[in-house]
Amino acid sequence: MRMEDLATRPDLRQAALDIGVVGGEFLCHDVVGLLTKSRRLAAYWPEFFLVLLDGDVPVARAAAMPVAFPTAERPELPEHGLEAAALWMAEDVMDGRAPTTLVAIEVTVAEHARGRGLATVMLTGLKARTRTAGLSRLVIPVRPTGLEQHPAESIVDYLARKRPDGLFADPWLRTHERLGARMIGVAPFAMQVTGTLAQWREWTGVELVDGLNPIPGGIAPVLASVARDLGVYVEPNVWLEHPL
Repeated sequence: MRMEDLATRPDLRQAALDIGVVGGEFLCHDVVGLLTKSRRLAAYWPEFFLVLLDGDVPVARAAAMPVAFPTAERPELPEHGLEAAALWMAEDVMDGRAPTTLVAIEVTVAEHARGRGLATVMLTGLKARTRTAGLSRLVIPVRPTGLEQHPAESIVDYLARKRPDGLFADPWLRTHERLGARMIGVAPFAMQVTGTLAQWREWTGVELVDGLNPIPGGIAPVLASVARDLGVYVEPNVWLEHPL
């Protein structure tokens, strides 16, 4: 296998995008998160859009964006996680501010290639790319995928779940941890999606009722009000920093 990026291999762009998405379709309706859609990152920062090839076939991708952090106005990683990082990115582009930190947005492995440790390969590639780009830090708002099995549990209680060896019970957090990543903090409002009950039914196939509703692909429940015809989803992430 070999690692490429879209700056040197723009011909891989569509095949890399076709690998798939992570999470439920409803996540595509986070209006701030639209700034970090894969196709936008591929077009604007192709040097930070990595593609892993098995022969000539893309089997995994990783995308990231550079931001200025820390600064006087940004002393800490934000509680709004990916959404705030996306706004930082937009501000930096519009203000012409030089980046210092790479924020990884996604690591996606093709369904047929999962279970082979390719996510670890992509994370290692992101660390190397951060160094070669002259950036000083690599941070990631990590989506704890195992929380889908415990959607009613608070992120604080979920993070307290540890294995006998002391590592996180969550498999995706544990992958990062084994590469030396350390937890910087929790982003309790990392992604937010709002919609009507009909929209949520279209996105998830679930008929929402008043109160908290678990949904397929969700790591938090949707809070719904039938009277207001409204469903609100707020997803927590965990800020991790990888050593360079």
